[in-house]
Amino acid sequence: MKVLIVGPRYFNFLSATQSAFRELGWETLVEGYEAPLHPYTFFNRMLYKLSSDKPAVERRSVRQYQPYIMEVFSRFKPDLVFVLNGDFLLPETLDAFRGSAKVALWMFDNRVKLPGAEGHHAHVDALFCFDMEDAVSYKKDGIEAHFLPQACDTSVYRPLSGTRKDIDILFVGNLLYSPRRKRLMNAVIDRYPERSISVYGWYQPWFKGLGAWMKRPHKHIYKNVQVSSARANSLYNQARIVLNIHQESQRDGANPRVFEICGSGAYQICDWNPYVASLFPSGAIGLYHDEEELLSLVGEALKSDREEAASLAHSIVVREHTFKNRMEQVLKTLSMAG
Repeated sequence: MKVLIVGPRYFNFLSATQSAFRELGWETLVEGYEAPLHPYTFFNRMLYKLSSDKPAVERRSVRQYQPYIMEVFSRFKPDLVFVLNGDFLLPETLDAFRGSAKVALWMFDNRVKLPGAEGHHAHVDALFCFDMEDAVSYKKDGIEAHFLPQACDTSVYRPLSGTRKDIDILFVGNLLYSPRRKRLMNAVIDRYPERSISVYGWYQPWFKGLGAWMKRPHKHIYKNVQVSSARANSLYNQARIVLNIHQESQRDGANPRVFEICGSGAYQICDWNPYVASLFPSGAIGLYHDEEELLSLVGEALKSDREEAASLAHSIVVREHTFKNRMEQVLKTLSMAG
C-alpha cells in the first residue's frame, strides 16, 4: 500500500506522519509546500513583498502548484493521499486524486486560519480536525468531521539521559500575538524573580518595530528567538517545570506541546480545558483555570519533586498519543467509510 503525504513544511509534522505510516507498513512519499508561496525562493519573496495585490500572487502560486502535484500523483500512483491543511490544493485536484485513491484531510490548524481549505470537506473521503471546537463547528453545519488531536513525535521528543535540570521554569512558544501568554508569563516572572526562568519564542522581534523590540521587558528571560524541535526537546529535558499556555482561540482540544512536553519526560503545567483534563485524570500534569492557580501550581512544583508525575504523563503519551496512534485512527475511519 502506498500513501502520498502532502502538506506545509513547518516543524516536523510531515516527517512524523511519514514515520507513522512506515511503521504501519506503508510505502510513503512526502511532498511539502511553502505557504503562502511555493517555491519560497528569494525571487518569489521579493515579488510578493513588492506586489500591490498579494492575494492575487498567492492564488497564482496555488494554481501553478496543481500540475506539479498531479504529475507526482500520477507517477507514484498512491492508494491514499493524506493531506495536512490542504490550503495549497484546489478542489478539482482533490477530485482527481479520488479517481483512483482515497483522500483524507487533517486540518492541522484552526478552521478560520485556513480559508483556502474551506469547502474541501466535499472533495475528500474523510475530514479530521485537530481542534475539537472545529469538529463540532463542522457538524453543526451538517458536515461529517472527526476529532483527531495533534500528537507526539517520539523520535524527537524523548527523555535525554544525564541532562542537568538547570532551568526552573520554561516556556517555548510564540507570544507575539497572544496577550494572554504575555500576561501570564510576566505574572510568573514577577512572582518568582529569584528563579531561573527562560522563555523561547517571538515576544517582540526587531523586524516588527525596533522601538518595541528595544523596550521589551525581561530581556535576559525572553530570548526572543524561535527554536527547532530538537532544541525544544533539549530545553524541556533541562527544565523542572514546563509551562503550556494555549492560544486564546483554542478553548478545547490540545496544542502539540501538550504531547511533546510529556513525551520529553518533563513536568508540565497547562491551562485547563475539558479535553486536556480527560487525558491526564490522575494529576500527571498540573492544570490551572486562572492566573492565581497557575502561580500556586508553579510554587508547589518548585518546592517538591514532580518526577513521578512526569513519568506517568510520559507513559500515557507514548502509549496513546503518538503519530502512529493517530494514523491508525485515520485508517480505521477510512475503512469504515467504505
